[in-house]
Amino acid sequence: MKQGWIALGGALALFAVMLGAFGAHALEARLTAHYLEVFKTGAYYQMVHALAIILIGQRAELRPRGRLLPLSCGLMTAGVMIFCGSLYILALTGERRLGMITPLGGLSFMAGWATFVIAEITDRRPSGE
Repeated sequence: MKQGWIALGGALALFAVMLGAFGAHALEARLTAHYLEVFKTGAYYQMVHALAIILIGQRAELRPRGRLLPLSCGLMTAGVMIFCGSLYILALTGERRLGMITPLGGLSFMAGWATFVIAEITDRRPSGE
């Protein structure tokens, strides 16, 4: 599955570019400045975390027995789905109740980064490998 994270990160990056272009061209005249900014924030966070998933996925390939790096990728993927997804829906529909789940996506991002840091700190490989 570790190679799957790299492909998933690439797909998320592709969709971030597509959504960013959609927001810049198709939504500019249809959304208020506030909701356009909300949409752009979703695309930005999606791209940042797509790239992180790719890089952490590559790192995970070097550690075939490690479990924390794939967990980090999974948490970041959940963050993209919850955080970015709720921002896209909020921007397109104006449905503010979705704002209640957006922080859960942010927590998923934070947990993913924390898991990555713990994985790097606890790696017991001898130096030079």
